[in-house]
Amino acid sequence: MEDIEMTQMIVSPAPHIHSENSTRRLMRDVLIALAPAMLVSVYFFGWSALKLLVCGVAACVLTEYLIQKFILKTTITICDCSAAVTGVLLALNLPPASPWWLVVLGSVVAIGVAKMTFGGLGQNIFNPALVGRVFLLISFPVLMTAWATPASWFGVDAFSGATPLGVINEGLKNGQTVSEILAANPSLTPGQMLFASVGGSMGEVSAVALLIGFIYLLVRKVIKATIPVTILATVAVMTGIFNLCNPEAYTGPAFNLLTGGVLLGSIFMATDYVTSPMNFKGQIIFGVGIGVLTVLIRYFGSYPEGVSFAILIMNCAVPLLNKIKPTRFGKEAK
Repeated sequence: MEDIEMTQMIVSPAPHIHSENSTRRLMRDVLIALAPAMLVSVYFFGWSALKLLVCGVAACVLTEYLIQKFILKTTITICDCSAAVTGVLLALNLPPASPWWLVVLGSVVAIGVAKMTFGGLGQNIFNPALVGRVFLLISFPVLMTAWATPASWFGVDAFSGATPLGVINEGLKNGQTVSEILAANPSLTPGQMLFASVGGSMGEVSAVALLIGFIYLLVRKVIKATIPVTILATVAVMTGIFNLCNPEAYTGPAFNLLTGGVLLGSIFMATDYVTSPMNFKGQIIFGVGIGVLTVLIRYFGSYPEGVSFAILIMNCAVPLLNKIKPTRFGKEAK
């Protein structure tokens, strides 16, 4: 009897760490951290933003429930809030004037293809929200680049027109210099972009709102600063070098850090537990890779934005990065 019991025991090496964290608690903290960005989006874009957020969450939760209930016939896990987080992130990655069915379709792809196909939470290779966004961008490029925005509920004039990255990209194609483009668009200042971006997806409206969420996640120890800081530092260094070499052809660090999805992607999507490396060295390489790819796509690619593609490409490298062996516990690194 003792032999049988011993063969059923699972012994793992030290150190043994106990944590009170649960998936539901972690996902709830992420939703709280996203609250400032959601509130600012609703403030500027009104009913349109609220509609996308509600439809995104509802579609993700319903898709996961139906697949688990009728196809996989496994335990229902929608109460862990992971599907809700995916719905919010997908909605924040869409233009605020998007039709409701666009976020619903993206949600089905995000949950049904990018998450449940691989077995559900903890087994997916790619970030579900980004898969949904890229699918929509490739399938409906006109709708996904329609940046005209509705009026706010609160009487605040919502910004409309192309994104700052789109303005720069289009101007450079037309033979203008960066200085000429910025002079013709006085709203493209660091102060303006810090609080309310000119055009862009719902989650790009306010860098301050995203930074508040970042601080909350750090205080709650939901994420570590390694990946976001590495991404932002890489983007800053690379764009700074390009800008120093030719300031009339390449925008500087402040512009690139405060525009597009760099903050949203580095804080809330690149740090996804499942699709990011587990070890420190891997996280550094992961962050540097995302930063480098983002800058290269922005400067030399067909799309003015490159964060989504950069994160998904580096998601492919995570299994390899996880093979980097950390220093054994209690042994100094040589």
